[in-house]
Amino acid sequence: MDPLAAKYIGAGIACIGMGGAGAGVGIIFGNYLAAAVRNPSAAQGQFGNLIFGFAVTEALGIFSLLIALLLLFAL
Repeated sequence: MDPLAAKYIGAGIACIGMGGAGAGVGIIFGNYLAAAVRNPSAAQGQFGNLIFGFAVTEALGIFSLLIALLLLFAL
């Protein structure tokens, strides 16, 4: 197999994580809003968990982008 083709395939596989991060953020906020509508008094207590989940999900997307760029340009 051509090494250049392997780099492109690896970078494409690494980019799958970026799509998952976008879907993950939507699921996190959607579930938070559904829970806030059911129990508004508990919504403020779960806001910290919402922000933490958002940050971790976005970090995973950024890490997968970093890995894809490293595969393309550093190796």
